[in-house]
Amino acid sequence: MTEWERRQGRWVHVVLYGVLAASTLLALLAEPAGVSGALTTVGLAALAGVWMLALLTLRPHVMSRPVGAWIYYAGLVVLFGVLIWRSTLFGLFAWTGYVQAGWLPGRGRYVGTTVTAFLVASTYVGGVQHLDARTLPLFLVFGVVGAAVGGAFIFFIHKLGEQNARQRTMVAELTEANARLEAALEENAGLHAQLLTQAREAGVLDERARMAREIHDTLAQGFTGIVAQLEAALQNPGQWERYARQAQGLARENLGEARRSVQALRPESLEQAVLPEAIGRMAERWTAASGVPVNVETTGDPGPLHPDVEVALFRVAQEALTNVAKHASASRVGLTLSYLGDVVLLDVRDDGVGFALGGARRDGFGLSSMRQRMLGVAGGLSVESAPGEGTAVNATVPAVPAGEGNR
Repeated sequence: MTEWERRQGRWVHVVLYGVLAASTLLALLAEPAGVSGALTTVGLAALAGVWMLALLTLRPHVMSRPVGAWIYYAGLVVLFGVLIWRSTLFGLFAWTGYVQAGWLPGRGRYVGTTVTAFLVASTYVGGVQHLDARTLPLFLVFGVVGAAVGGAFIFFIHKLGEQNARQRTMVAELTEANARLEAALEENAGLHAQLLTQAREAGVLDERARMAREIHDTLAQGFTGIVAQLEAALQNPGQWERYARQAQGLARENLGEARRSVQALRPESLEQAVLPEAIGRMAERWTAASGVPVNVETTGDPGPLHPDVEVALFRVAQEALTNVAKHASASRVGLTLSYLGDVVLLDVRDDGVGFALGGARRDGFGLSSMRQRMLGVAGGLSVESAPGEGTAVNATVPAVPAGEGNR
């Protein structure tokens, strides 16, 4: 119940007692009946006031129960009738029965309204004691009209009360929903901040992983080639100048690749040629540095691929050849790049010493780096090897066309 409704209820009670007092005063002034008659009138009016005070004002919970409401209203109707019998001026007080009938449960309020209407109608014909053949029709007309008007009034008041109750329920639900929404927003704000923190941390880890792969695929491999050339120069003093130039070329190339890796750029070889040509040139340089011949073949219809796919295949081929130079002791290597419509295959096979799968892996980070590169472009990597039977590295990746995913 709102503050306005509580205040309205208090004013209704004040009006009830005020109308009772006014009706009593009018009856005493307009229809003097001596001291005993006046005392009787005042006593009956006081009884009506005590009835309302005891069951309505002081004990409102009585009216919340159907039986209590009917007992109260039945006693009130008896008092209405007795007071009107004493003086028709108490019809003014009887009018409050319309309001109080609205507190009866269910359709009982219309019964109370009808009873009130006929009690009030009796005051228009001088009281029930004066009913006769001449006044009865008038009494019935006033009673029926009063019941109809009072019933309509009660109906609309009841509907208005229901509407107000629904509005209060809606307001309460909206308030609760708003509180839940605010709590959810606060929780989402916390989750958003947590996600941002995790995203930053993930970005840092991803960048570290990328730099680790780039360093391994560029600096580490470049230094390996430089060391190999310097060792060859020491072992062949007569050809030291040739090996020194090759080491110098590798160092410059390595420096350029390192700069491009820091800037997250594609390898220079891919900037200057398509993927098959870039892999072929890289294989030629590797052969010149390692002395192991590489047979490079391309099958299918080569087409431009997404830059990330080309970089991944190029780095896998580069890492596979580096592993051959480090561990395989191979006499020849075969490298095949196959364009098969929706996929591209890269096979690097050597006739070297091989190794036992499932045992201690050679260059574990290199294999891990190749697998991560393939996973980054929705591809896969498999390794086949056995002691004395060489090694085969097979990479498979979707043939994502150039430009797709960059729109």
